[in-house]
Amino acid sequence: MTQTHPQNRRLGYARVSTYGQTLDAQLEQLRGAECTKIYREKVTGAHNDRRELLKMLKGLAPGDVVTVTRIDRLARSTFDLFATVKQIVDAKAQFRSLAEPWADTGTSTGRLMIAVLGGLADVERDLIRTRTAEGRSRAQKRGQHMGRPPKLTGAQKAEARRRRAHGATLDELARSYGVGKSTISRITVAT
Repeated sequence: MTQTHPQNRRLGYARVSTYGQTLDAQLEQLRGAECTKIYREKVTGAHNDRRELLKMLKGLAPGDVVTVTRIDRLARSTFDLFATVKQIVDAKAQFRSLAEPWADTGTSTGRLMIAVLGGLADVERDLIRTRTAEGRSRAQKRGQHMGRPPKLTGAQKAEARRRRAHGATLDELARSYGVGKSTISRITVAT
């Protein structure tokens, strides 16, 4: 059975970063904007695990209007904002911010601004990618190991190879070093 949604539901999203802060001011503004259902949470915007936001996005129906008091309540970066608003628009819903009238996908200006945000998000993603690559390159030049630290030291690897050559099983070696069989297998195959 498919679930039907009333047309043009007014949904609000309120978020504060810490448990010491209160949602009261945002809730009052969202109620004043005639939001009939308000998703609320106390979690930093840097977290991707914002359950209430995800629940709201998953339940969007065409014609719904998602309202926030300010865009920083929804996202912490241009890329994050664009991705979230795109998800709303892709569901054929609208997005608007009470403090930023330009951030209203129900208007031509708002749609233009979202397109501009998309371009800025691409630039931001490229800058992050470039900075990450430059940092990785500098670290490698300094001789820093990239990725997770090895589970076994060079001496342990050499010993494991010797023991394997003398008949020790992968299970025995894995148990004795406290690692998985695949770790031992990669070491002994590399000889």
